[in-house]
Amino acid sequence: MEGSESEAVFESLNLSPRLFINETLNTVDDLLDDAFHFYNQEASNLFKTDGTDRSRFLSEGIAYIRNMIQSDLDTRLGMWEKYCLHHVFAVPKGFSLPQTESPTETFTCQDLLFDPDLDAQLDILRNRLTMVGKESAGLNHELQALERQSASNMFQDMLSTMSELHEKMEKLRTRKVENLECIRAKRIKDPNRDLLASNYRKGLPNATVEDIQEFMADLKRM
Repeated sequence: MEGSESEAVFESLNLSPRLFINETLNTVDDLLDDAFHFYNQEASNLFKTDGTDRSRFLSEGIAYIRNMIQSDLDTRLGMWEKYCLHHVFAVPKGFSLPQTESPTETFTCQDLLFDPDLDAQLDILRNRLTMVGKESAGLNHELQALERQSASNMFQDMLSTMSELHEKMEKLRTRKVENLECIRAKRIKDPNRDLLASNYRKGLPNATVEDIQEFMADLKRM
């Protein structure tokens, strides 16, 4: 990766893939040293080998195990290092970083971001938006009040109409009853009705056709 296009790109960003890889490898070595140092102490305390001939045998056995682990670990870390250099930290061919802004352009952008006139216009628009929101809320309240008032008026009109209709129906029923009573009273006082009843008691052959028709009409009205 040294001298490659990828290295130049990372260096322009103040990044060093090689430094990252070396620090990672050193960290793994430090962890391995600490782990086997702790393992050696615990084994010595467990088997009580301090000051005896077994201490040398224990150290040789631990060193043998460490060499086996270290060899396998170095192989895997070497593969990891190659993968990082050829894939993780490799940029595509033709890749280029965007051009940095010149001081003049940066100053212009800052001026746009901190333009007092623009801020004042934005404040005016915010205030107008707030006023419109308040007016809209007020109109909504008025509309709801009108809807409630309209519903109340409609209900009152319905009650009034029902009351008037009920009153008219009562008057009509009373008038009908009065008319029937009047008709019955007239029938009672009608002399022809007595004649028809007398003829009926004497038998139908003694009644005229007009008397029979009038009698049938009276029966239908009763």
